[in-house]
Amino acid sequence: MESIFSLIPDTPLVSFTILILVVLLIPPIFERIRLPGLVGLLVAGVLLGQNGLQVLNPSDETIKLLSDIGKIYLMFVAGLEIDLNDFRKKRNRSLSFGLATFLIPLLLGMTVGRAFGFGWNGSVLIGSLLASHTLLGYPIVDRLGVVRNEAVTITIGATIFTDISALLVLAICVSIHGGDFSAETLILQLVNLALYAAFVLFGFDWLGKEYFRRTGDAEGNQFLFVLSAVFLASVGAELVNVEQIVGAFLAGLAVNDVVGRGPVKEKVEFLGSTLFIPFFFVGMGLLINVPAFVSTLTSGFALTASIVVALLASKFLAAFLIKLRYRYNKAELFTMWSLSMPQVAATLAAALAAYQAINGAGDRLITENVLNSVIVLMLVTSLLGPILTAQFAPKIRPPQPSLVPESLSDWGLGAANPTTAISSDVFTIIVPVYNPLTEKYLMEMGAFLAGHESGNLVPLSIALAHVHMDDPQLQVSIQKAQKMLNQAANTAQVLGVTAYPQLRIDDDVAQGITRTAREVNASLVVMGWSQNQGIRARLFGTVLDQVFWSSHCPVAAMRLLTEPSNMQKILVPVKSITPLTIQTIRFAQLFANANQASVTLLHIFVQEGFSLTQGPDPEQIQQFEQQLSEILSQAGPTVGFDIQTVIDEDPADVILRMAQSFDMVVLRSFRRRTAGGLTVSNVATRVVKELTCSLVMFGEPHS
Repeated sequence: MESIFSLIPDTPLVSFTILILVVLLIPPIFERIRLPGLVGLLVAGVLLGQNGLQVLNPSDETIKLLSDIGKIYLMFVAGLEIDLNDFRKKRNRSLSFGLATFLIPLLLGMTVGRAFGFGWNGSVLIGSLLASHTLLGYPIVDRLGVVRNEAVTITIGATIFTDISALLVLAICVSIHGGDFSAETLILQLVNLALYAAFVLFGFDWLGKEYFRRTGDAEGNQFLFVLSAVFLASVGAELVNVEQIVGAFLAGLAVNDVVGRGPVKEKVEFLGSTLFIPFFFVGMGLLINVPAFVSTLTSGFALTASIVVALLASKFLAAFLIKLRYRYNKAELFTMWSLSMPQVAATLAAALAAYQAINGAGDRLITENVLNSVIVLMLVTSLLGPILTAQFAPKIRPPQPSLVPESLSDWGLGAANPTTAISSDVFTIIVPVYNPLTEKYLMEMGAFLAGHESGNLVPLSIALAHVHMDDPQLQVSIQKAQKMLNQAANTAQVLGVTAYPQLRIDDDVAQGITRTAREVNASLVVMGWSQNQGIRARLFGTVLDQVFWSSHCPVAAMRLLTEPSNMQKILVPVKSITPLTIQTIRFAQLFANANQASVTLLHIFVQEGFSLTQGPDPEQIQQFEQQLSEILSQAGPTVGFDIQTVIDEDPADVILRMAQSFDMVVLRSFRRRTAGGLTVSNVATRVVKELTCSLVMFGEPHS
């Protein structure tokens, strides 16, 4: 075996190739056996490191660079993913829980450190490692539709306080460890931290908004601006003697409002979760000394056990105190505890930074035993946290949204008859026409909906403009667009619906669509489904992606395999009751009422593979079905409907199996999320790829 590996050239390109292969192959294997993918990356690092096959060297400059970039990127994404809107809504309660879940673990961690002979500085650092948390259970509460529950919201909001505080403690401890401690130096360091944090949080926020405003839709430059911000903040942190990861996290918070939920954020997270963040976890595995790790679990077991117990106990105590203060129930208590338990992103990054901090005497801030104990802590909490979240979060009843979303409050109520010109106070549907193969069915769908609501139907064709408006290519583009509009108008006339064709000259198709929709105050945009869903679309986006991001009104992307008049049975999978879910149901009701069709709502209760229970609570299912029935019967058009609940581990398989007996499936659009730095798959990807009947992907503005 050694002779085989000796044939591999020792070049940076080989190391990079091996890392790519590890990230590609290892996480899916571990996820199939119900283990987090990041655990697989750590194990891969151990096997490929100095205590294994010795293929990768942690001291190699290429490995160190990629690992450092991953560490910085991990903390940046942690700041970028925090929902500042949820934090602002429950600011005071989020700060209360943040203070409790920071101070109690900090004090217990300090106690453990002092009990095992560490100095005050090292003990405070150990306490700070327990104070932060990573929301590994977020995808579970999101899938269950309980993110808007107050207890869940304040737990998510508390992440801001705990992560910032823990990183600031780290910065102070590292500074003290590197030099002579005095009250003057501590005050000076705190002042430097305050000035630096204010400059990053407010300066980068203002600069980002100005840059994004001036660059308009230049996503490439905006993407580079975000990358520049994170690395400038990291370099600036070093200039004021603060750890790089502090600057990266603050940069994430600073540009959070700037990038919003737009495509730039999607691309930034995609790059990080696909490449750099997994590199960091592999690099962590390379640093694990297997003999020392085993020794930590044997001779140093008391320290490891104390750290794990202190973390579990302190996080539970903090959640219990907040439960008493705000009168949350038992399910909310354990959900708060399980969400604040996992120690991954900030904890691992801070532990590595502390381990690598060496003073003039050659002493490390924390010992290898503490680093290994933190890795054990990560493994225990990253497994136990999601298990408990899956156990208790389903018992939380989701908050009740309004039955009629404000943006669609006039759907199904009938509007005034259209006048000879486009009126802004009636139900208006924009139908972009650009593909002769799909135009007829899309116009029929638009005509069905507009006719039912006595609204306006606006066929839209975009003629792409170039730098010179007298370019002959523009004339050809205008002629082609006009021909498409004439065909659309003829189709509308045959269907008995008055159409108001619009021809627009624009340098961007997606922006031309959304600008026209805004100008005519459209209620809905009906588009053909784009087949381009590969890696190129993920990186650069499609027209459909951009319209979803920038439209002011709902967008229905359709892949129609037959005439809309033939669609009599409509299937609507429902994950949870949210405003977007209700909008999706309203759309299905509107079409069914216009076409005298029936609607079936399919609720799939996902039985997690690591759930401790045998099945959902029957009362919970009954309550959920009752809520769906109220939504269908109390508002919107009257249609025949059915509600079915299926318990299964594979929602995509259930949808595909059920869809075989339906004419059309209506899905709500949602984006991919990341958890612990690794991409979480979404059900819609497989359904869209394998579905054999007509499809509508319905999305809210900026979805």
